[in-house]
Amino acid sequence: MTSIDLSKVLDNAWADKSLSEILAAPVAALKGVSDRDGELLQEAFGVKTVADLANLKYVRWAQALAELGSVAK
Repeated sequence: MTSIDLSKVLDNAWADKSLSEILAAPVAALKGVSDRDGELLQEAFGVKTVADLANLKYVRWAQALAELGSVAK
């Protein structure tokens, strides 16, 4: 399993939280995602939490395409 430095991907207020708390957190807990970005994600895709974003089918499709692209090189 890959280790992630949570301070690089989360706002400081969330870096010491448990994984279950992070997954239930609003997407604005992610570094670089503003409250307004979170509002727009909710309006467009119904995304409210970090887990919702991770499970969004469009994110999964894009990840699969990127993986295929890296294998095809």
